[in-house]
Amino acid sequence: MQIAQKNFYKKFFGKIGEKKAEEFLKKQGYKILETNYKTHNGEIDIIAKDKEYIVFVEVKTRSSNEYGLPSEAVDKKKQEKYAKVASEYLLKTKNTESACRFDVIGIENGEINHIIDAFTV
Repeated sequence: MQIAQKNFYKKFFGKIGEKKAEEFLKKQGYKILETNYKTHNGEIDIIAKDKEYIVFVEVKTRSSNEYGLPSEAVDKKKQEKYAKVASEYLLKTKNTESACRFDVIGIENGEINHIIDAFTV
């Protein structure tokens, strides 16, 4: 039971962070296109439009930096997985000519750190 409670808390905590990130992006003028976009290759937390860019956003929420900064959790493997899901989204929506970028939003103790163009693949 202990593990199930811990997993529930992590998911719940993550969803709260994703909602905060979504509201933050809206206030910055982004148009939210999708949230929790899933394919067989994985999931993208938020897909948004920022001027001419389609932005794929990974949200990482932490209550402390005991395990490192939230943005440090987006390693090379996660980036490659994100790129596959992003490609699928672009093909599905026929946006293959759109400029794209990958952002990371780290939330730690309620503080938002938005890393624009956090990685390229």
